Amino acid sequence: MPLDSPKTTYLRKPEWLRTQLTRAYDYRHIKGRLETGRLHTICESGACPNKGECWGSGTATFMILGDICTRSCRFCNVKTGKPHMPDKNEPAEVARAILSMGVKHCVITSVDRDDLSDGGAGHWARTIFAIREKAPGTTIEALIPDFKGREKDIKTVMDAAPEVISHNLETVKRLTKAVRVHANYERSLGVLEYIAKNSVIRTKSGIMLGLGEEEEEILETMDDLRRVNCQVITLGQYLQPAVNNLPVQKYVHPDDFDRYGNIAREKGFLFVESAPLVRSSYHADKHVQTGS
Repeated sequence: MPLDSPKTTYLRKPEWLRTQLTRAYDYRHIKGRLETGRLHTICESGACPNKGECWGSGTATFMILGDICTRSCRFCNVKTGKPHMPDKNEPAEVARAILSMGVKHCVITSVDRDDLSDGGAGHWARTIFAIREKAPGTTIEALIPDFKGREKDIKTVMDAAPEVISHNLETVKRLTKAVRVHANYERSLGVLEYIAKNSVIRTKSGIMLGLGEEEEEILETMDDLRRVNCQVITLGQYLQPAVNNLPVQKYVHPDDFDRYGNIAREKGFLFVESAPLVRSSYHADKHVQTGS
């Protein structure tokens, strides 16, 4: 059945998908710090199911360049529209928040900024440099957009030297147009390939299951990622964040996630996170490049 079929049946969440609420104190402490610096997190904007676990332990994934995206991907809960100009103080505010929260490993992501000539790449670099200056002991993962495949903008982020650069395929090739709308599957693979070929930075990607993909397509996606030397993969269950987003086509059982995880390891991925509530930044500290 097509993803936008009017006959789509809305599935009830199985018992094993329930999450625990975070302690109120931990939630208020982190939320207050973010509001003080006028900062955004994908934890909130993306309605991440792991917010309780992550915020309860004092961690968060920061979203830079505002909270309004220029794209309208149908799986995503982030607002779409005309963004404000980038806040020149944001890189320093993010760095200060990371220092004050005692974060040892941070994930930085952003909305798509197709309205900017460099897609926001310069702002990305300034944010990473600010973190290096104020919190030199913190390692960094940059979860980047595709920058429309422009190598010079990808290189701007690479030159800032985060330990990990991730870019998510989100879904299998057949469903990309329906799910990501303005994105391109091969272009996304090209982003990862360019990073892998031109740096020693660890590359990472993730896909959501439950959007109507077939098992053979999941395995083909793994092969495509390994072909461009992607080293880390995350697989998680798609959850419909709001009524206007795509409905879930299937809830994939935890046993199947375990099986897919084992297959991914056999295919050569160095790190694999595969479970229903896994998201891009889940256990991200484990994925940092170590050694020579």
